[in-house]
Amino acid sequence: MVIKGISASSGIAIGKALILKEDDYEIVKKDVVECECENERFKEAIEKGKVQLQNTINTTMEKLGEEKSKIFEAHLLMLDDPEFVGAISSKILLEKVNAEYALKTTSEELASIFEALDNDYMRERAADIRDVASRIIRILKGIESVCIGDIKEECIIISKDLTPSDTAQIDKEKVLGFATEIGGITSHSAIIARSIGIPAVLGVGKEINHIKDNDLLILDGDNGIIIVNPDDKTLNNYKSKMLNDIEFKKNLIKFKDMESITLDNRKVEVAANIGSAKDALNAISNGAEGVGLFRTEFLYMSKEELPSEEEQFSAYKEVLEKLEGKPVIIRTLDIGGDKKLPYLPIEEELNPFLGYRAIRLCLDRKDIFKTQLRALLRASLYGNLKIMFPMISNLKELREGKAVLEECKGELRKEKIDFNDKVQVGIMVEIPSAAVISDVLAKEVDFFSIGTNDLIQYTTAVDRMNEKVSYLYDFFSPAVLRLIKTVIDNGHKEGKYVGMCGEMAGNIELIPLLLGMGLDEFSMSASSVLRARATIKNLKYEECKKLVPKVMELGTSDEIREFLKNNTK
Repeated sequence: MVIKGISASSGIAIGKALILKEDDYEIVKKDVVECECENERFKEAIEKGKVQLQNTINTTMEKLGEEKSKIFEAHLLMLDDPEFVGAISSKILLEKVNAEYALKTTSEELASIFEALDNDYMRERAADIRDVASRIIRILKGIESVCIGDIKEECIIISKDLTPSDTAQIDKEKVLGFATEIGGITSHSAIIARSIGIPAVLGVGKEINHIKDNDLLILDGDNGIIIVNPDDKTLNNYKSKMLNDIEFKKNLIKFKDMESITLDNRKVEVAANIGSAKDALNAISNGAEGVGLFRTEFLYMSKEELPSEEEQFSAYKEVLEKLEGKPVIIRTLDIGGDKKLPYLPIEEELNPFLGYRAIRLCLDRKDIFKTQLRALLRASLYGNLKIMFPMISNLKELREGKAVLEECKGELRKEKIDFNDKVQVGIMVEIPSAAVISDVLAKEVDFFSIGTNDLIQYTTAVDRMNEKVSYLYDFFSPAVLRLIKTVIDNGHKEGKYVGMCGEMAGNIELIPLLLGMGLDEFSMSASSVLRARATIKNLKYEECKKLVPKVMELGTSDEIREFLKNNTK
């Protein structure tokens, strides 16, 4: 039996199924006479929950890094949120009910609000609310938390869902992978699975109930499928694939300190996308030739208030020093859409991805923007810093962004603070309008970086997290590939280099085509760097160039995929 889901973390796992059952405790409404005592019991449970979460944060930071630990910092913030906690206390005191019932009903009301939003990322935040509520209910009921970290035998976990708390406990030596009935590639469990490096297939639906404890499974995270009790031929094929993959990864280490040069001497850069200084070390250890995208929003999301100029300066300086002169492209604040700051309220929007976010927010809140730009300019003395504006849709926004940067330079000169006056400024091309007028924009930037994650989504009008239409979100879309070629051509006409920092940059099947189009820089997750470099070093640029006109004539994704499969190594 083959069950289809969403590929959330790549790789192949073969092992026995372990069915992880949901908490089966029942929440019953009880009338309470001593309401104050009940409220105190609730508050004590909250404090115990905070201690548990702090321990989880410490463990996650040590195991997975700072960025992933922020998931649980958000949970901790929820327990400190006077509105959330206050609403539960009010229910206990005013309705004279038990804490478990007040917590369950209040959290479900809030989770339901998130689930009703027209945004998959926000809908998946309902899982975080339920995770926090479940933690406190277990404390109130004196139930020991199920510890995935205590699993003793190798298995593939099958569950309706996995909370972030569950996933953070995973020992990859025992848990070979997991599949869930619900969830998508932006869920926190998917993010952690990718960080740990185990395959995951999510959003399987009710068919997951056909899987029984101890069924032999092949979990194919590359293709988003689960094969239940495979025949010998299928099993042997997958075992061979796994052995080949292990051997291939071992051989990649020899490419760590090499340049990314084709067989006919075309040099490109293979860089890494990062979100923190710790990620920078991972990028270096994986042989990245620079940082093609430093997502600065994580610096903001880890704080309880806007980070100061000094805090930002220190963070940027640390990354630049770690890269030791290698290029570091730092994207200015990209908040809004699916990324919210609790201390920076943004009015709810019907279509947040098309609304008040990124450069639009920064140009409106120049106080926030200037603080960041001043910190970036000051840090520019410590390495090869390049500044990139996100979500540029027209020339006016670009000019306004550059004008604010010039204001900051003027202020620093007056204050006699040194900076690199020649720091390069570029834009992220992720909106179709920017791609269409890239010939105009190229005259006023130092570089382009193509953000394919959003460019594909906006070009094809597809929410990539929506499993019903996710088949339309396609790296091989002829429309997207034509836009990419347009951007590269227009950048090169003005003598500007063009990079790509979306997930597409690390797609092995597309690297020959992107190379042939003339892409100068490929930036991807650190774990993909060596594989991409190995691919590039086995290609001839002149041969890859010949692919481009032929691909541009093809009309469907399937035709392009098949053509590249048959005409590249």
